[in-house]
Amino acid sequence: MTGYKGNKKIGVLFSGGPAPSANAVISAVSLSFIDKKIPVIGLYYGFEFLELFDPNHRFSLIEDTHYETMNHSISKIRNMKGVYLKTSRANPGKHIKCKEDLQDPEKNEKLRNILLGLDNLGIGYLITIGGDDALKTANFLSLMGLPVIHIPKTIDNDYYGIAWTFGYWSAVQGSKEAILNVKADAESTNSYFIIELMGRKAGWITYASGIVGEAVMSISIEDIDEDILDLDKLADQIVDVIIRRERRQKYYGVICIAESLADKLPDKYRPTEKDRHGNIIYGTAEVGRIIRDLTVEKYKQRTGRNKKIVYKQVGYETRNIAPISFDVVLGSMLGFGAYKLYEKKQFSSMVSVSNDFQVISVPFSELIDNETLRTRLRNVPKGSDFFELKDALSFKMED
Repeated sequence: MTGYKGNKKIGVLFSGGPAPSANAVISAVSLSFIDKKIPVIGLYYGFEFLELFDPNHRFSLIEDTHYETMNHSISKIRNMKGVYLKTSRANPGKHIKCKEDLQDPEKNEKLRNILLGLDNLGIGYLITIGGDDALKTANFLSLMGLPVIHIPKTIDNDYYGIAWTFGYWSAVQGSKEAILNVKADAESTNSYFIIELMGRKAGWITYASGIVGEAVMSISIEDIDEDILDLDKLADQIVDVIIRRERRQKYYGVICIAESLADKLPDKYRPTEKDRHGNIIYGTAEVGRIIRDLTVEKYKQRTGRNKKIVYKQVGYETRNIAPISFDVVLGSMLGFGAYKLYEKKQFSSMVSVSNDFQVISVPFSELIDNETLRTRLRNVPKGSDFFELKDALSFKMED
């Protein structure tokens, strides 16, 4: 079986933020093909160098600088922290908004560079590991004729088409340890902590971390019905909880806030800082700090007393934590699943698994809107049992 332009090699890359068990995925992908005598090229830093490739040699791809030929030594990285192939947020398809844009030489230049770079390395098939931007890029390359298989990656767990993404539960474990540590501090000092957790579009991490970390409240974008977050109303709700807990001689607690709330902030608070690839950095909004400051002010207005409330972000600490066993097995299965899809010629598809870890192929057409080319996201369903659980285990509002 030969792929793009008759090439036989497999290319594999990791794109976007790190996630625990990334190396289990990379290892399983590589070994599955190597064992079948199919050469595998590991591409460094996602699309970073590929999108710069120039056939006129103004930018060439150099072995051990921009890529490596994988071998059986990759079996040793399964439990390693970080991302063996390194990563970046390079997003070569960010200017593509519709299918017609794929024919625009200015908008598709970086995508064409990628195809030329892959062909230069003798790569006929590409395995992408990444989030929604990587999925969109994989789809664009597929529409341009490259056989692509995608492996979903995000600790946010908001991927449509898979129940749990690798690294999610490891990230929750890391958040749990951080939250329980500050909870002990809060109890010892009669104070509160507002912990801002990762989750750009959904509350999966915030809710699960709040449950295992024994938070008194957990709030994410799924809790907000309005288009614009009413900061005063939310601060009042938090003060209500603090005062009611004080009536029960509880003068401490931890409140979990999802960074996704930044997406509903009033304009003057909205994050504007971008990384070098043009992606908004949600953490710079420090939505938890804004909520903390308002809560301190409102508590003083209502009680006449000062209350120590500490703001803390827990994010980067969880992205490279040592993966728990579940994520190592899940990541390995998804990596192996990429070979299974290749074997069945199920390209233009994402690897997923069933409840009993059987490999499932999910076509890009089920994940991406055909007209807008946007990926489908998966919030915590409001009213679902998981959504209700985080409230059931939070502080009861009734006196």
